[in-house]
Amino acid sequence: MPELSAGDTAWILTSAALVLLMTPGLAFFYGGMVRAKAVLNMLMMSFLCLAIVPVVWVLYGYSLAFDGSNGGFVGGLGKLGLEDIGLDALSGTIPEFAFVAFQAVFAIITAALISGAIAERATFRGWAIFVVLWITIVYFPVANWVWGGGWIAELGAIDFAGGTVVHINAGAAALALALVLGKRVGWRREPMKPHNLPFVMLGAGLLWFGWFGFNAGSALAANGTASVVWVNTMVATAAAILGWLLIDVIKQRHATTLGAASGAVAGLVAITPACAFISPIGAIIVGLVAGALCALAVSLKYRFNFDDSLDVVAVHLVGGVIGTLMIGLLATETFTGDAALEGLFYGGGIELLGNQAVAAGATIVYSFVIAYILGILIHRTVGFRVSEDAEVGGIDLSVHVEAGYEFTPAAGPSSSHAAVSAAAKERSVQA
Repeated sequence: MPELSAGDTAWILTSAALVLLMTPGLAFFYGGMVRAKAVLNMLMMSFLCLAIVPVVWVLYGYSLAFDGSNGGFVGGLGKLGLEDIGLDALSGTIPEFAFVAFQAVFAIITAALISGAIAERATFRGWAIFVVLWITIVYFPVANWVWGGGWIAELGAIDFAGGTVVHINAGAAALALALVLGKRVGWRREPMKPHNLPFVMLGAGLLWFGWFGFNAGSALAANGTASVVWVNTMVATAAAILGWLLIDVIKQRHATTLGAASGAVAGLVAITPACAFISPIGAIIVGLVAGALCALAVSLKYRFNFDDSLDVVAVHLVGGVIGTLMIGLLATETFTGDAALEGLFYGGGIELLGNQAVAAGATIVYSFVIAYILGILIHRTVGFRVSEDAEVGGIDLSVHVEAGYEFTPAAGPSSSHAAVSAAAKERSVQA
């Protein structure tokens, strides 16, 4: 009979706080990558997830994800509103409420990740509706498939901290919405460079910091597994920066700050599913491969002509697939604790790699199809894209009636007031 561990509880609650910080970190990362006229909207898309997802999670999300598994697809309704969870209820050696808190912050950032693909052109109300519907129909069931005892867990595929549930899931949905909303006005004709690279670097740093809670916290205990996960997370991220910068130098002859920040996130994404199952040397390999391949994957949007504004597909979908499949190559019994869960490079058979591929493929198909349908429905009803005038003039003014930066002199009237007033008149139409 497990007993409450104060140390494990303190670690999980701390980890939950670290993961919560990742969403504001993501807001800075994404916010710096957009043009100045869209920075507030980008920040708000992440903060809206902070507002919506916790409420939905408490009302029914936790129950659908973790109250058993009906047919291997979704949880039950026995924990709606968390009413029947007592203070003394345990999940392993931690209070169940600590587990509720830890899993809630995963759901928040997964939804927020999608927003980068549709930056600068999505209506705020359309985004709000999509978050509620997608998190309900896609995220909660997929979390149940992998972590709630559902069919992927029964298949034998493994995902320690969210390669399928978080990154592949969000990346596939991001691709669907990018196709539904279409390209930004002037895409490939006008420069659409990041307006604030210090924001990008700050956001990447906050994400890296919070990711130690994301990955090491997924051990659900302060133990040896959490320790090796911490090391693997550190070294894979470092290696991915080097891998991305190598591609930068080969293609552009320069090592860029955007490349360093993007490489860090690519490494964090790729190591997430594998961090407890591979050695630190394996983590370096995962990081190098992910950094290089994700950097190359950025060009996919130009080759296939879709506007993924902030490269969510290249970093999260591709990075998540890399990490998920590399388990089938690099997992070792030393860390999995199971001889049946050894990768191909360590003497295991092809079964684990096959299971990992099935898990990745199923998540891609399910999330993409549902997100695409939801995007079409929202677009044809309440509207999911701002008007061309609003987009060109700046989504911050048209949707939020605010500007991210004030460029007028301290003395004299503010030239932005007229623009704000004009935008206010259109707010009911554009928001």
